[in-house]
Amino acid sequence: MSTPHKPRTARERARIEFTAEIKAVARRQLAESGAAALSLRAVARELGLASASALYRYFPSRDALLTALILDGYTSLSDAAEAACSAPDSGPADALERWVGVCHAVRDWALTHPHEYALIYGSPVPGYSAPQDTVAQATRLPYLIGALFTERLAEDGDSPADSRPAMPDDARQSLAPLLTALPPHTPADMVMSSLMAWTYLLGAVSFEVFGHRREIVTDPRAFFDHEARRLGAALGLAP
Repeated sequence: MSTPHKPRTARERARIEFTAEIKAVARRQLAESGAAALSLRAVARELGLASASALYRYFPSRDALLTALILDGYTSLSDAAEAACSAPDSGPADALERWVGVCHAVRDWALTHPHEYALIYGSPVPGYSAPQDTVAQATRLPYLIGALFTERLAEDGDSPADSRPAMPDDARQSLAPLLTALPPHTPADMVMSSLMAWTYLLGAVSFEVFGHRREIVTDPRAFFDHEARRLGAALGLAP
């Protein structure tokens, strides 16, 4: 039997609302000045507070505020990707269409939230080191992509036959830290394909978000859709 939720007090509601307001101001500052320029003093000033000390009960440092924004970014992006992957018009065995759906969800989120995308996948913020508690949210997207390859492999019963070169021992050994964290007997070739897909996806989206394709591709969405399908098929997600 589930325990009923205890109603929030007025103080708890006020804290939640003010925390959201702090983060909203911080996101505006990301857009205007970039993550490196973010400061509690500037946030407090925009909120009309006399000093940054009033924010310490919510975020004890700039890094704590950055971490909260990074966690929000990873969570929002991963939620969008997972929703696309489980969309009702994509069957569980349709790995290629689900991959393309994930790609479009990531692209759409990044174009809608370019400064938050830059925070989590752009240049490192000087003087900031992300704490360990960001890992769970940061790995949701690559694990989602890995699940597509795992399901496709299970459907085939073996790696799909293609002309890919055999994975050399040194490349296989380079995956040892990751393979030890995955279930036993996870195929290294499948992990390699998943990492290539994840790397491609973020690279393609980053090129568009940061303007590197602006003068090259006239229909970015159509081009992106085809290259996502082409790579997914090349990596073995096509039937």
